[in-house]
Amino acid sequence: MPTVTARPVKATKVAWILAVLVVVVFSAVATTLRGPTDSGKSVFQTGDQVAMIGLGVLGALGILLFTRPRVSADADRIRIRNVIGSYELPWDVVRSVEFRRGSPWASLELENDDVVAVMAVQAADKEYAVAAVRGLRALLATAHRTGSDAG
Repeated sequence: MPTVTARPVKATKVAWILAVLVVVVFSAVATTLRGPTDSGKSVFQTGDQVAMIGLGVLGALGILLFTRPRVSADADRIRIRNVIGSYELPWDVVRSVEFRRGSPWASLELENDDVVAVMAVQAADKEYAVAAVRGLRALLATAHRTGSDAG
């Protein structure tokens, strides 16, 4: 049985570029922090420079959270990892795989009427996203067909 795995492509590239840019900008600013402040009442020191670079690294790590989304599915279940939070669901609790027009990413409609975002399948990725949704829908249809045959 085939598996489907997807990650956001464009968002990952943009996040890495922005993360590097943030570290570079904060590092550049840190190197210019020397001497007295505008008021002249305090002086920038090495610790201030290190702290500025540290803030840049923390900001970059926050941006890189957007590279975290991933979806992996097989005949038995679907595993979703979003920016914050993860889900592992058997196919029998999934009613449908949705990708509505204008929606930034795909979602799963569950049997209990809950909706789970699948941030790994993003509209910005166009054909890649369409192929991932088709694969997920095929796995869902197979699982439902197999489940109804067993019952």
